[in-house]
Amino acid sequence: MRDIISRLRKFQIRIRKAVTTQMHGDLHSVFKGNGLEFNDLRAYQYGDDVRTIDWNSSAKGHGTFVKLFREEREQTVFFLLDVSASQQVGKKGQSKIDLAKEICGVLALSALQEQSQVGVVCFSDQKEKYVKPDKGLQQGYLLISTLFKLEARSAKTNLRSAMGFVLNIIRRRSVIVLISDFIDSDYETTLKALAKKHDLVVIHILDKRETELPKLGIIPIYDEETGQMVWRNTSSPRFQRRMRSTFQQQQQELERICRQNEANYLAVQTNEDFVPALVRLFRVRNQ
Repeated sequence: MRDIISRLRKFQIRIRKAVTTQMHGDLHSVFKGNGLEFNDLRAYQYGDDVRTIDWNSSAKGHGTFVKLFREEREQTVFFLLDVSASQQVGKKGQSKIDLAKEICGVLALSALQEQSQVGVVCFSDQKEKYVKPDKGLQQGYLLISTLFKLEARSAKTNLRSAMGFVLNIIRRRSVIVLISDFIDSDYETTLKALAKKHDLVVIHILDKRETELPKLGIIPIYDEETGQMVWRNTSSPRFQRRMRSTFQQQQQELERICRQNEANYLAVQTNEDFVPALVRLFRVRNQ
């Protein structure tokens, strides 16, 4: 456990240094979201945004007033982590689930350090583990322990159900970080609803083995989630093109949905250093 936390801390330090030196920003601006609460009224001044005018107060005839807001002090950062069988693809120690857990752990520790409340749901086609949002060092240890000890009971995926669970339990606008390989279907409508209600960050975990299969001729391919074996001619150029095209189209469609619904999207490959990728994400969220 100490080794895991030490490794995550090193990643976190690299990210913090990059954020500070490259962008002159801080991690707080990444996790704070944009939650605002009403604070007071004051008289309208030239140049004020007309959208902040309180028409009910202004209609009383004592002048025109605008609403003043303050940032909500307590921000909730909630992680939604896919632990289904398709996440097992990749080298031992460098699989999609290994990468997903490390990214989740690093961001969770960073959010806790910025005094955010942090929670997590690990899911397959069911709720595998739920840790309620909380603050502090003890919460960090609980989250890391949960992530790296968890063995999923189900092999399948249900993104729609997982996002629906979050929509039901997280009422106040929060930062939601969804980490998955998105090998599923019929989740787009729920994804849009999640992006509308919350500040959504989508982290798409990818592995080149899914699009660049070796040419081994006709071989059985085992689907981890369905448990079925199918025979495919991996040497066929048509098969190779179809595999690449399918994954590329799915990725492009997911990125398009995120862009249209003002959700941050980041794709990370298992064979790449994820720290620069997260720094790119922070750069976008600091703009």
